[in-house]
Amino acid sequence: MKQLYIFVFLLAVGTAVRAQASSSSSSAQKPYFLTIGNKRGMSVTICNFGARITSLVVPGKDGRPVDVVLGFNTPEEYTQPKAKYYGPVVGRFGNRIAKGIFSLGGRTYTLSRNNGPNSLHGGRKGFSDVYWQARKTDSRTVELSYVSPDGEEGYPGTLRVTIVYKVGHDNRLDVVYYATTDQATVLNLTNHSYFNLNGSGDAMAHKLWMNAAAYTPVNKDLIPDGPIATVTGTPFDFTAEKTIGTDIDAENEQLRYGQGYDHNFVLSKKVMTGSQPALRLTGDKSGVVMSIWTDQPGMQFYSGNFFQGRTELRSGARDVYRGGLALEPQHFPDAPNRPDFPTTVLNPGKRYAHRSSYRFSIDKSH
Repeated sequence: MKQLYIFVFLLAVGTAVRAQASSSSSSAQKPYFLTIGNKRGMSVTICNFGARITSLVVPGKDGRPVDVVLGFNTPEEYTQPKAKYYGPVVGRFGNRIAKGIFSLGGRTYTLSRNNGPNSLHGGRKGFSDVYWQARKTDSRTVELSYVSPDGEEGYPGTLRVTIVYKVGHDNRLDVVYYATTDQATVLNLTNHSYFNLNGSGDAMAHKLWMNAAAYTPVNKDLIPDGPIATVTGTPFDFTAEKTIGTDIDAENEQLRYGQGYDHNFVLSKKVMTGSQPALRLTGDKSGVVMSIWTDQPGMQFYSGNFFQGRTELRSGARDVYRGGLALEPQHFPDAPNRPDFPTTVLNPGKRYAHRSSYRFSIDKSH
């Protein structure tokens, strides 16, 4: 009889533990916001779904707060298809891999194709579509982690990823990406926020300076095709500051392919050493200036060419045509198939580490 009692007790304990685990798992699969900030008027809100930036508020030239990333009001909205690339970490491989195929270590890997013939931003269910473990480590820092199993979306190796968002006292947001793997794999992580330094409206009057004398021309599928090219004498020359709309509608085959800018810019080596910023973007109305510093070799610039004004954003705003700018520090698109590009291979025993910094100030000249 005593053995029966012990059996019933253990069965009850096991059931309770499983129920608690199930409850915890269910609880972990709900989207929520975590907000960090400083005492100078900067705040950043992070969502555990997609490890995404949902809000980034900084002071404008008149002292009023400006939310400089496009987004939605509630955590639940970020789980819907309309929000897929609003602010998340994209991976395993940000940007495009041609035909969803690459070879590594004598093996060929096939990925899901979710962008015409290509695999984009990690595939149909990339890092933007999963729940991350998230916690605030202090009032200015959020840490997120995710374990990507071997074979997820076709990629080899179990990958352990950590992202750290930290707000500085000097109105900067540092984003640090770490990862390790148990098999050789390819990796290209970045943040995919849509910036509008005025907070809303058309962004074509924003001024942009880019520390890039070259870019990677693409084919009609937006895959780099041929050698790296100079920006000199082309609409892709931002080495002298100009408004984004100045040349965006110029007669140019590359602009036709992207219906505007959707290209990777090759950053100066001085950017990767940390001695110079990658770019400087200025809001024409708000006076907000954002400079991006990074250790990555490329900057993907997308000018919101496919926004149609059909998606309702935060506070009733709309995704107006060319009203959001993606500026993504990263490695080059299709790098796994281009041995002439900087490598994106991560091997066991090595640690992937990438840092980008978004620094904000105010242009008071206008």
